[in-house]
Amino acid sequence: MVQCQPSSLRAEKLVLLSSTIRDDKNTNKGIFVACFILFLWAISLILLLSIDTSIINQGLLIIAMLWQTFLYTGLFITAHDAMHGVVYPKNPKINNFIGKLTLILYGLLPYKDLLKKHWLHHGHPGTDLDPDYYNGHPQNFFLWYLHFMKSYWRWTQIFGLVMIFHGLKSLVHIPENNLIIFWMIPSILSSVQLFYFGTFLPHKKLEGGYTNPHCARSIPLPLFWSFVTCYHFGYHKEHHEYPQLPWWKLPEAHKISL
Repeated sequence: MVQCQPSSLRAEKLVLLSSTIRDDKNTNKGIFVACFILFLWAISLILLLSIDTSIINQGLLIIAMLWQTFLYTGLFITAHDAMHGVVYPKNPKINNFIGKLTLILYGLLPYKDLLKKHWLHHGHPGTDLDPDYYNGHPQNFFLWYLHFMKSYWRWTQIFGLVMIFHGLKSLVHIPENNLIIFWMIPSILSSVQLFYFGTFLPHKKLEGGYTNPHCARSIPLPLFWSFVTCYHFGYHKEHHEYPQLPWWKLPEAHKISL
């Protein structure tokens, strides 16, 4: 088991971060960001599912697929923020509705189940009670990923997605290639992206152990790449320190805590 020890921030840094948290709760930015990601994902998917892939350059198809992967990751990050109540703090019902909707669109995932498991992750990081943690030896990426997916996926969800695939293909007459390239593959790649940058790298065992109670570290990438890789969730220690912060505030929290 990972040995984690307490950490602290200086008083003035705590004041700055408390101000950041308070300011966000008094705005509607969270709901606007969530709706923008939802809108962008939906419009992009509709357009990509309708194009003729046979006349599109292969390189452009790959770029479009990766773009849709990025938007799928945004759906899950939005749901994740909803689990922390920061999509729309003024109205928990709307906040949770956004969380449920984004998880359904992401992959028919149950919001209540993920909410429970995610708070177990925050309450018992790096322990056997943490559903996201893999205490195998060694902590192999692929074995951990399989453990991670097994914890969250059910056969009923897979059956539902298969039915949707065939329904879109047979009833709506969306080409199978489009469904595979822009619907299936991006969702799978997104799960790998979320796992690698949001779980594996931040929570993987360190030789000297962790120096904070969250058993987490941050991956300080440049701002652009931090956003592209996983919506700033490479700043994972800050997320565990301040779970009230939305994803776009994590770089600011990291900067303040240095």
